[in-house]
Amino acid sequence: MVIEELKPSKRVRDRWLAVLEDGSILRVSRNQIADFALYAGRELSEEEADRLLEAIENENFRSYALRVVTETPKSRNMLLKLLGEKNCQPERAEEIADWLEDIGLLNDGRYAADVVELYARKGYGQRKIRDELYRRGVPRKLWDEALEQIEEEDSAAAIDAFLEKKLKGSHEPKDVKRASDALARRGFSWPEISDALRRYGMEVWD
Repeated sequence: MVIEELKPSKRVRDRWLAVLEDGSILRVSRNQIADFALYAGRELSEEEADRLLEAIENENFRSYALRVVTETPKSRNMLLKLLGEKNCQPERAEEIADWLEDIGLLNDGRYAADVVELYARKGYGQRKIRDELYRRGVPRKLWDEALEQIEEEDSAAAIDAFLEKKLKGSHEPKDVKRASDALARRGFSWPEISDALRRYGMEVWD
């Protein structure tokens, strides 16, 4: 592999283009230029070329992972899945996830707490929130601690507000059933719903 030309990219800062003898282009970083002593006219052995290509691929995976976790927080499992979809080998994906955890950009405990806070604020119950934690790949061992931040009073207030909004003073059985079913779909338990209906002034039999 011979590098015919080495020039800075016009579109990406700190990125260089290594034009090879066959016309193909490698996008390399300043560090890779230094690490592999790259320059125009440099001929790389097969082993050097393989190591350079591996380094480029690894940096591309790192850049992708860094971008996705800074754009929108992710769980470790979600990130590993996304890297796998990019054909990143599992061992390398684990190393990238470890790196992001080390620099504080990947934290399942913090992510679990954020998910719980978000869905509790939207007025969802614990069952729905647990479904979301599962869907987002948060380890089960972190669920209970994250869910502890939901106060019983907050759940009750959320249900009361929902009933007031949906029923608007109605005590018609069909309206109450529709609202109760909606609350169940939002992840609230029947004891929570029945208590709220009593506060609303309905007679409820458990």
